[in-house]
Amino acid sequence: MARLRLGVLISGRGSNLQALIEACQGLAFPAEVACVISNVRGVQGIERARAAGLPSVVVPHTGYPDRESFEADLTRVLYAHGADLVCNAGFMRILTASFFEEWPDRVINIHPSLLPAFPGLRTHERVLAAGCRFTGCTVHFSRPEVDAGPIIIQAAVPVRPDDTPDTLAERVLTEEHRIYPLAVRWLAEGRVHLEGGRVLVSGTEIPGGALVNPAG
Repeated sequence: MARLRLGVLISGRGSNLQALIEACQGLAFPAEVACVISNVRGVQGIERARAAGLPSVVVPHTGYPDRESFEADLTRVLYAHGADLVCNAGFMRILTASFFEEWPDRVINIHPSLLPAFPGLRTHERVLAAGCRFTGCTVHFSRPEVDAGPIIIQAAVPVRPDDTPDTLAERVLTEEHRIYPLAVRWLAEGRVHLEGGRVLVSGTEIPGGALVNPAG
């Protein structure tokens, strides 16, 4: 059975990219990284891709007359490398509806909160300011709206009284590195289905996606 080919979009250090790379190096893992695309030159994520011997391409978003033109080049690169699934891994550009029309239900994202709570930026600062007892991370199908779309899987992380945005981000990131490859595995194995905007895993509806307990 052919492995699912991933086109990974990044804008920075690429720690979730690294988690996907390491998962895909397992012989039994049903997916592989087909290409890595960054919209920013010189980022660590591109170095991670090159160190792993993966095709990496920089497509700077500047210099395009509009978002659609930039996204058309993204799509050309993804198709050129035979990508089946687009994985946003810290890609700091909002994609338009036309991109999702080209890749229907084939774009996923990871976000450092328990969506639909706290979409957007400065997530951990906002979690602490709100006095939340728990936070976490979410892998979901992407939609044109920011951090919106059917939830595939989530992991919960307790908020400690002495947490800072940095310490909380570090613990949430550990869970991100765990559930993103798991979501990709489920998709590659054909276990994830959408019905009426809800995610079904192996034919059983899991409300809000599958909540995975944090490790430790």
